[in-house]
Amino acid sequence: MTQVSLVTGDGIGPEIAEATRRCVDATGAGIEWDIVEAGVDVMAREGTPLPEATLDSIRRNGVALKAPITTPVGTGFRSINVHLRQEFHLYACVRPCKSYRGVRSRYTDIDLVVVRENTEDLYAGIEFEKGAPETHELIDWLNGHSKRPIGPNTGISIKPISVEGTERIVRFAFEYARKMDRRKVTSVHKANIMKFSDGLWLEVSRQVAKDYPDIEFEDRIVDNMCMQLVQKPELYDVIVLPNLYGDILSDLCAGLVGGLGVAPGANIGDGMAIFEATHGSAPKYAGQNKVNPTALILSGVLMLRYIGKIAEADRLENAVAAVIAEGKDVTYDMKPDRNDPTAVGTREMADAIIRRIKSA
Repeated sequence: MTQVSLVTGDGIGPEIAEATRRCVDATGAGIEWDIVEAGVDVMAREGTPLPEATLDSIRRNGVALKAPITTPVGTGFRSINVHLRQEFHLYACVRPCKSYRGVRSRYTDIDLVVVRENTEDLYAGIEFEKGAPETHELIDWLNGHSKRPIGPNTGISIKPISVEGTERIVRFAFEYARKMDRRKVTSVHKANIMKFSDGLWLEVSRQVAKDYPDIEFEDRIVDNMCMQLVQKPELYDVIVLPNLYGDILSDLCAGLVGGLGVAPGANIGDGMAIFEATHGSAPKYAGQNKVNPTALILSGVLMLRYIGKIAEADRLENAVAAVIAEGKDVTYDMKPDRNDPTAVGTREMADAIIRRIKSA
């Protein structure tokens, strides 16, 4: 048996976590689940959205499957997702974006992988609040060392990009491409403007690429990359980006394949990994047995591959693809008409996937 932490999350998290657990179990992968909590629900009881018991479970098992967790906008606690990535040094966020027959999209045959650096850039959390004494001190220093003055009523976020962090993630992208028999890696940046942060990223990317002559390498400026992905996504394969650009473009790529409802994700470090859906916790749908569990189930597929359960992962992905292609036992958002009365709930879609696994 392989022990895996199952973080049930909040909002729709517990429902899709249960659906995913049942589907993974149906493959016969032999997972022993350590079920733990995080998010606004547990915060009301324990005074923290991320109990130490949850961190201990993930630390002990080394692998976690995490349902969505609410992040308040502008106020409240910081993102639990970001905290977990930093706590466990999960420097690589891997988000495959793949077309499945039966999912509504303007595109077909998309097969991209976004590799996002997870620990640096503007998401490092180095911020200075408007009006705080230390912010005024920093502004005074900056105004003394820069030709562009900063006003006193300014909030500041720092964008650190290091040689070590960049080399680590770019090398991860090339190793992933080689392992998964991918043909090309594209490094994305804004080095034409931010010459000492994104410029460093580009310089290190080019150096690392020299160690992988068997894999094609190119770079793209981030705004141009957005246009390229909309116009001709077939030209791209593995895309490696700093943290903020990776967050934005992974949603763009998810849009190419039908949306966040079919977008899985993995956060990987050295000997540690947390797998999660790309979408949020959608608290307004909590407890309604309504939402699409596909993204978290596909994250379960990534988890199975990570722990070496390749046949089980293939069985699960094939079952998901078959249910979606048939279009009968799917949630409302996967129907041609979102008001289709034949749409099924979260549990029932999981039931259909399990039937497919068992009949394969």
